[in-house]
Parts: sequence; structure tokens; C-alpha cells
Amino acid sequence: MFCRLCRQHKPAPKKGANKRAFVEVAAVTYRKDYIERHLKTEHHQESIRCQASLSSGVSIDQRNNYRSHRIIDEMLEILAEVLEETILMDIRSSQAISLEIDESTDVSVSRQLDLHIRYLDKEGQVYNQFLDLVSVMDGKADTIVSAVKTVLLKKGIPTEKLYGLGTDGAAVMTGRLNGVAKQLKDSFPKIVAVACAAHKLALACKDASNSVPYMATFRDHLQDLYLFFNNSANRTATLKAASLTLGVTDLKVKEVKDTRWLSQHKAIQMLQRNLAAVLGALAEEAEIKKCPTAKGLYTFCGTYRFVASVYLQADVLPHLACLSNVFQKAHVHFLHIKEQVPITIQTLQDIREAGQTPIPESFLSCLHEDLEDPDKLGAFEIKHEAERGRRGEDVEDQSREAQWCRFERQVIQPYITGLETELKRRFQELDILGAFHVLRPQSAALPDNVSIEQLQTLAKKFCPDQEKVLLPEWFSFKNHILTGSLQSVRLAQIKTDLRNRLQGEHLAACLRISINGPEPKEVPYDRALEFFFRKPRKIRCSDRACKLCTK
Repeated sequence: MFCRLCRQHKPAPKKGANKRAFVEVAAVTYRKDYIERHLKTEHHQESIRCQASLSSGVSIDQRNNYRSHRIIDEMLEILAEVLEETILMDIRSSQAISLEIDESTDVSVSRQLDLHIRYLDKEGQVYNQFLDLVSVMDGKADTIVSAVKTVLLKKGIPTEKLYGLGTDGAAVMTGRLNGVAKQLKDSFPKIVAVACAAHKLALACKDASNSVPYMATFRDHLQDLYLFFNNSANRTATLKAASLTLGVTDLKVKEVKDTRWLSQHKAIQMLQRNLAAVLGALAEEAEIKKCPTAKGLYTFCGTYRFVASVYLQADVLPHLACLSNVFQKAHVHFLHIKEQVPITIQTLQDIREAGQTPIPESFLSCLHEDLEDPDKLGAFEIKHEAERGRRGEDVEDQSREAQWCRFERQVIQPYITGLETELKRRFQELDILGAFHVLRPQSAALPDNVSIEQLQTLAKKFCPDQEKVLLPEWFSFKNHILTGSLQSVRLAQIKTDLRNRLQGEHLAACLRISINGPEPKEVPYDRALEFFFRKPRKIRCSDRACKLCTK
């Protein structure tokens, strides 16, 4: 004998044998009590509930509850695909497209390539969207380029409309011979590659510091100062006590991080203002508490060269921070970058060329005065360099003038010269970006020779065969702006430690939903349901007239 209901719904066995009488195998005991015992079993009762739900149009099939991680991942990917569908249509119809790419390592130490896309709609509105996140075997340029091209092909992105590429300033991205930008330019000639200006500025500052041995050591000791006080509540209390004695409030040693561009500016700003309190706290820890770390830090920091370096950085870093802020605006004007870089270089030259007479009102101009003031640094008797001769003898004390000449020769001149060199080297390809300035309506008032030169720069890059056609069109457009209806226009920018196993398409799907998706109530769930039922499913829909799940 078989049970028709149990054979039809076949609930999964929760315990006992997998081959059950009346279900998987036939029952051969023809007794009433045996049949009644089956009627009371849990799986038969489950079959009755399933049959009842079918009669009422509602499915409670426990075997197909769609709660497994596999089906949830599939649903996420479907939702992401639905949300991306409209975006890809807009991208394909756009007249101009640019990419932003960045390669990094996540918390699970897996290399991944993040791709964002920027495009124009029919009204000229700019949109930024997350495009994809793909795993790469290594961080080599060839691997990254191959991954980018695969994504473009997979998404159906029209590469003939690809005009821009944004990257960081890393060598693998910007390498002149075989970098990612160079290889993509070879494949897509119209691309204008733009490395992150703020990143390039940070790298320029770092390379300039590393080119001067003392400045590299100086930077390391700034971080050592932060760790010394930050890792101990007692030392922090000593620092606060020293600051109260000197009338300083809210004193805190700042951390220096390479990943936070120009964080050294804030660290120097705080240290220069409260250097006396920091030296006092180090002296107390070294003399009273006999701390060897504090003694070593005080030996390094309580020198003329260290103090002078703090004052030098206090003069230099605000100008670099100002330049960095220009780069990090939400809407960067490339003409401002083209103008601001030479201005910053000239300011650094002025500091370097000041020589024996620092610029008035600068921090360096107050250096010797502060060293002699008993209310500031005079109490620490900073008179000589803490260096030793070849036989271990102390270097003789020198006059302030001699110390300054030595500091200027060994630190100021090479350090600022290095900054100038790095800025010129990293920001030498601004001509094309600056030339876009001519397309602004306000540029119609520029002299003809200036506008023609900028137009020729753009024509050589984007339409070298149409330069003769471009110039007449420009003059017509210019006159229309100056005299026509456009005259009024002229006047007038997910993976956590708990999710470190999230990889590949599942992670990319989560990012698409999180970044590109609308509010939950606005998600096109009907469209997602169509995608879901492209595959045959065992689930039963409550709507018997539904054409999706009954195919």
C-alpha cells in the first residue's frame, strides 16, 4: 500500500529511516492499527497541510522555503541585475563616458579592482555610478587592463565613447611605458588619463621628504611621538598637566598617516603651537619616571634641527594643504589646478630663496626669538645638535647663525628643492585639461589667440582631422553667446571584517544594490520576479493565474 498524499508531497524525513512505508516503499502489513499509526505520523500531517494549502491557493512547501545561502545570493544578483539594467541603457545612450578605477586589497587579503563610471545624460547632466568589483590575481598593469576590458565587453559599454580615465597616482596606473593608463590609451586613443591630483600631491610630499635623510627621520619621530602619548593614559595625563602649566588647552598629539593625505599638516600645526608642553612632558617622563623611550624622544626633539624643522614645516605645509583642498572639491575646475600648481611652486621658491632673512611674519622668522624666550622654548636650553663625532665626542656648541646656516644648507634647500621638482614632475600634463576651459560660456570673452590655441589643443586630441571645421563653428558659437539668447548664461563623488568571505559576484551585487539602488519601496520587484523565474522553480505561487511561475 502507498499513501497518495505522502507520495504527492513527500515531506523530507526529519528523523528515522529515509525509506518510509507508504511513502518511499510500499507498506505490506495489512492491519488497521498500522494504517492508523501512519495517519498520526508527522510527515503525513505535513502532507495534509500541504494539500490544504493547495486547495486554498497558498503554498507552505517547507522543502522549498528559499532560505539557503545559495538562493539568497541568487536573489541578490537578480536584484542587482534589474537595477543595473536601466543604468546600462543610459550609459549606452550617453555621448561621453569616463572610468574611475582603483586596485586594492580587502580585509581577507584578496586583490580586487573597483570600477566606477561617469557619463552624461541627454540633458548634459553628469552621473556617477558603481560599475563592478572584480577579483584580480595580482596588481600588475597587464592584469588590470585585461580585467577592465572584460568588464567593458561584459556590460556592453561603447568604448568608442570612452574619453576619460581616473586613477590614483601609483606607478602601476601612471607608468609612462607600460602603465594601465598608457595601455588603455593605446587601445582607446581618445582617452584623457587623469591621476588623482590629491594622491599625486601626497606622493610628491612623501618623495620630497624621503630625498632628505633628516626629514624622513623627522617624519618617523612625529609618529613615534603620537604612539608614545596615545598608547598610555598616564603619559597623556602628564601631557595635559604640562599643557595646563603653560596655559594650553585641548592639547593632543596628532597621528601621521600616509593613507590620509597631508595629515602631517595637522600634526605639525598642533606640535608647533604646543612644542614647549610636549618637550616638558617628555622631560618629566625621562628624568622623574626614568622612561628610556621618553629620553630617546627628548634627545631627538630637544635639538635645534628638530625645532627648526617643525617651524619649516609649519611654513610649508599650509600652502600644500591649500593646494590639496583645491584638488578635493566636489566639482574640480581643471583650470584652477593648472593655475594653482605654479602658484604653490613659486611660494615654495620664495621660502627657499629667503636665505638668511626668512619671510616676515613666517614661523621661521620667529624661530630664534622663541628659542630665547623663557616662556616658550628658552627653558629647555636648545643650543646644539645632538650629534656625535666619529670618536663619540659631542659636537661643540655653535652660534645661532652657524646653526641656521647649517640647517639651511642641509635641510631647507634640498627639501624645498625636492618639493619643487616633484610637483613639476607629477603635474606636467595639465595642458589638455586646462584647455577645456575654452568651452565654458564665460570664455567667449577671451582673446581670439588664447581661445584658438586652446581649441587647437583639444582638436589634436579628439578630432585631428576636423580642425578646420572646428574653428569656424567656434566663432559662430562665440558670437551667439555674446549677442544671442545665451548671453544671460554668460552672466550668470560595504565589505567589513564580519563579511570577509564575501567575494566575487555576490559582493559586486551587494555594492550595486547599495550604491546604485533606489529606496526599497521603489525597487522594481516585478521585473526582478521575471528574472527569477527564467529558471524552472519548485515554488508554488498563490496566484494560480500567474504566468511567471507556471511556465
